[in-house]
Amino acid sequence: MPRRSRQTLVASLLAAACLGAGGGAVAYATLSDGNTVVRQVTVQRAEPIASSSAPLSVNQIYRRAYRGVVEITVTTSSASSPFGGGGSGSSQAQGSGWVYDTSGRIVTNQHVVDGAQSISVRFWNGKTYSAQLVGSDSSTDLAVIKVNAPDSQLYPLTLGSSSKLGVGDPVVAIGSPFGLEETVTSGIVSALHRSIDSPANFAISDTIQTDAAINHGNSGGPLLNAQGQVIGVNAQIRSESGDNAGVGFAIPSDTVRSIAGQLISNGKAVHAYLGVSLDGSASSARVADVRPGTPAAKANLRAGDVVTAIGNTSVSSAEELTRAIDAHKPGETVTVKISRGGNTVTAQVTLASRPS
Repeated sequence: MPRRSRQTLVASLLAAACLGAGGGAVAYATLSDGNTVVRQVTVQRAEPIASSSAPLSVNQIYRRAYRGVVEITVTTSSASSPFGGGGSGSSQAQGSGWVYDTSGRIVTNQHVVDGAQSISVRFWNGKTYSAQLVGSDSSTDLAVIKVNAPDSQLYPLTLGSSSKLGVGDPVVAIGSPFGLEETVTSGIVSALHRSIDSPANFAISDTIQTDAAINHGNSGGPLLNAQGQVIGVNAQIRSESGDNAGVGFAIPSDTVRSIAGQLISNGKAVHAYLGVSLDGSASSARVADVRPGTPAAKANLRAGDVVTAIGNTSVSSAEELTRAIDAHKPGETVTVKISRGGNTVTAQVTLASRPS
């Protein structure tokens, strides 16, 4: 459901200092609201994980993963020439991604490939292939692209479970910050169950906060655990300067597994939709606004209502309400329990599909 935070992320491209041979400005894909910047990070395919659960060193993780990391360059059209005057031109943005399977599918951020006229993928050995968009989802900032590369070029990374993470666990990020491919940084899980805004201004719940250095060009790459498994896709940083300040966010691998599967199967992902915005300053799931024509409006939910349960799932915060709705599918009817003026009210709500 939409979430109106005090700072709304706005998709943008940060122009780099040089121009390409064709006159297109080079940029790094980012989301920015002045304080929060979405950055790119990349991951690579892990070689067979050791049977032991003993943590690997950063060097061992890198050597297992680096061949699965890719650098993504996207060309988009611009409304006017970068040299001024009329006419149209092109611009480029760079991000990261990682090999998802042996069919050549690659996971990255939606904001990295948004508006792409062409996509090229550069592998660890410098070989470059054109890619096509399989599907993207602006609600979770995830996308899948595909290259027709030989099997010898593809080293899929192993997708782990983000639900097994604990605060303080070591993590490693590999990507192309500022175009510096195959850069590795390390840190820890700083916090869990954070909520960030997607490019579509919907909340992405259960994101992973890390202090591993993430900068421009890292978006779309993974966060790896101590066994070299992908447990997140790095997507945003919070920084007053726009560069790494030790507060980064990764989309959890459990979300990646679900969304990537839908994108590969259907070219799109669907999400259940209630149709309310929540009061971000409240400690409860207090409704700030009910959008006309939505399932919430049809069920007579009102601003000021406090949602306390969805079905058998208790709700005590905006993040818990988001997760509870995400656990359902469009078309399902759920019982919504709310507190209104000191009274408990129950409504039957048939969930819709989340709008773009």
